[in-house]
Amino acid sequence: MAMTRRRRAPGSLNAGRGRQKRPTSVGRASRAAPGSGKANTQGNRNGFSLGYQHGHWQGLCEATIARASQVHEKRPFKVLYVTSGKGYPYSPLDEGIHHSLLEVADSVILASPKDDAASVAEAQRPDLVLVLDGMDFPAAQVDRIRGLGIRTAIWFTDDPYYTDITSALAPHYDRVFTLERNCVPYYQSLGCARVHNLPLAVYPGYYRTRNPRMALRGDVAFIGTAYWNRVKLFHELLPRLESKRFRLSGLWWDRLPDYDRWRSRIDLGKWMTPIDTAECYNANRIVINVHRAHDDETFNRNSAGIPAVSPNPRTFEIAACGTLQIVDGRDDLAQYYEPGREIVTYDSPGQLADLIDYYLTHEEERQQIALRALYRTMRDHSFASRLTQLIDLAMEP
Repeated sequence: MAMTRRRRAPGSLNAGRGRQKRPTSVGRASRAAPGSGKANTQGNRNGFSLGYQHGHWQGLCEATIARASQVHEKRPFKVLYVTSGKGYPYSPLDEGIHHSLLEVADSVILASPKDDAASVAEAQRPDLVLVLDGMDFPAAQVDRIRGLGIRTAIWFTDDPYYTDITSALAPHYDRVFTLERNCVPYYQSLGCARVHNLPLAVYPGYYRTRNPRMALRGDVAFIGTAYWNRVKLFHELLPRLESKRFRLSGLWWDRLPDYDRWRSRIDLGKWMTPIDTAECYNANRIVINVHRAHDDETFNRNSAGIPAVSPNPRTFEIAACGTLQIVDGRDDLAQYYEPGREIVTYDSPGQLADLIDYYLTHEEERQQIALRALYRTMRDHSFASRLTQLIDLAMEP
């Protein structure tokens, strides 16, 4: 029967590959005595094979990034960027956005919420004042800037979880950007005329493929705070992962009912830098993403009860690291990644466990999905791409 050749997706595992025979994969450990010539020979073979596999994968990822990368045309505007000023973990976000603005705007001026930004704006006359988060930036400063005839915009990073606070800030700005689509009509109901749904993105200086340390390599990982919906999920999931190499990292994981059973595999209360986080993502074959529940009472200021339907920032960060992401489904996810092709979604702990088992035993399929997600992320979801959209929307008449 005739067979039709299929076009390969960007980053296909066979892209550019010849017909040369690959070294054999790592098999069972040699039974020879440690230190014997046979053991050393087997160790060399295993090490060569493992090095080949890692190098080949890294090469595929770098080629994918090169195909996806874009040169962004600088917009002819001067932007005054007011950071969140909140310190870690917001400071890497401030830095990534600042560096990315330098790629897409002719001139960028940096200020913190504690600075007299209105006086800076009066002296520098920027075309746009962009404020990130805005919770520590006095609204009186925004009013002064608008009084100078200078356009203002705010980008909310934590919607809908702090809408009790952001609802008082949004009406002071000419343009409002929110990462949560369901917050668009909410801000419009407060009198905000120009509101846009714009999710966060990735800064490739932090989140990208790397060759992680061997000591960190594993099968499955999750990084994040133990909100109660996550505790419930992992309480059911972890027994199915017992035979696998898995790690949890973040605050409050001692909330798990059987925490003592799993404590050796949990980095409790550990704060990770973006570079450390990216290395962990790179080191694991599968990374789980669990969105926070909109009605979790832990540090939640969402008395309006606005449900969340848009993807969280980790969706883009995980995908940028060239690993397979399995994420709980959200309504808007398909706008950014094609489920089943660029990302994998689950609906229950049992389905998640089954998917983990499947992709840990179907390596080529796992890698193909990871490469497609990497390509899509670097093409569409970098901060440079997102800020190009923001500036264009903010400067519309």
